[in-house]
Amino acid sequence: MKKIKLLIVDDSALIRQLLAKIVGEVDDIEVIGTAGDPYEAREKIKTLNPDVLTLDIEMPRMDGLTFLGNLMRLRPMPVVMISTLTAQGAEATMAALTLGAVDFVTKPQLNSVENLRQYADEIVNKIRTAAKANMKVWDVNRARAAEPATALSSETGRRFTASSRKIVALGSSTGGTEALRLLVGGLPSTAPAILVVQHLPVAFSASFAKHVNDATEMRAGLANDGEPVMAGHIYIAPGDRHLAVALERHGWVCRLLDGPPVNRHKPSVEVLFKSVAEQAGSAAIGVMLTGMGADGAKAMLEMRDAGAVNIVQDEATSVVWGMPGEAYRLGAAHHVVPLERIAAQILALTR
Repeated sequence: MKKIKLLIVDDSALIRQLLAKIVGEVDDIEVIGTAGDPYEAREKIKTLNPDVLTLDIEMPRMDGLTFLGNLMRLRPMPVVMISTLTAQGAEATMAALTLGAVDFVTKPQLNSVENLRQYADEIVNKIRTAAKANMKVWDVNRARAAEPATALSSETGRRFTASSRKIVALGSSTGGTEALRLLVGGLPSTAPAILVVQHLPVAFSASFAKHVNDATEMRAGLANDGEPVMAGHIYIAPGDRHLAVALERHGWVCRLLDGPPVNRHKPSVEVLFKSVAEQAGSAAIGVMLTGMGADGAKAMLEMRDAGAVNIVQDEATSVVWGMPGEAYRLGAAHHVVPLERIAAQILALTR
């Protein structure tokens, strides 16, 4: 079995040792080196040729974002960022994902054995996923999305009228923060309401919502319990609550649920899609973007059975074709579409 070659880049000797110890306990990942700053990392990348990097954001001599930008321009490769659980760390992480990082983990919390065990599972799984990531999609998706998004927005802004008769339920995970940003950049302010579940920790929710809001003519924000679902708005699940939809007398409203994780996720795409199947039926459009695992795939089939029309992102433009691929294999998809065409497909289905 070929092992994943990992290079750990972090200015903290303790974090380097801890990550190396965690990864050293699995058979399919090999730590081939560590580096204390980006300059050392640059030389080790040349000599060791790693498959995946873990990269700290805050480092001396050159910060992680500057190094990541240079790396993606000169030698694109899978990178998992190591981030702090702060507002500043969340903003930097969103910037890193835009630059091309595959995913991120927060810095380990060393206050309990259970926390460390969960952290070990998380980082090992994300390194494995990163090793399989489609690194060609970053430049391709951005190049394809740029012109069509502008043209679509100006054209549909004139002839697409707001309607509360349709809602869009969207799920995403690995690679989804950037994919969603590119998708909503192609939607006008009159587009149907979109409810979003993206797998993120709660500390990153507000930064992600701002990241999305800045990219679109629609109004994006974190969903509130009982909030009416209105056209032209994007409702994003907070990182510590499941998002569902309920049909009440005056229309659909958001529901935030504090239940246990579903498919190991909270928020879970499965919870959103199940509620949409039950409450919206044929008035819904389902969208599954890039992401590892299978969260939401079975419930997307329930949406189809209830009359919804479903779109999945194609494999060529997905960072990881896990969630959309599983939805496709289950027969939940009506349309398999490149990322840059999903906005137009949504609008075509709502006219």
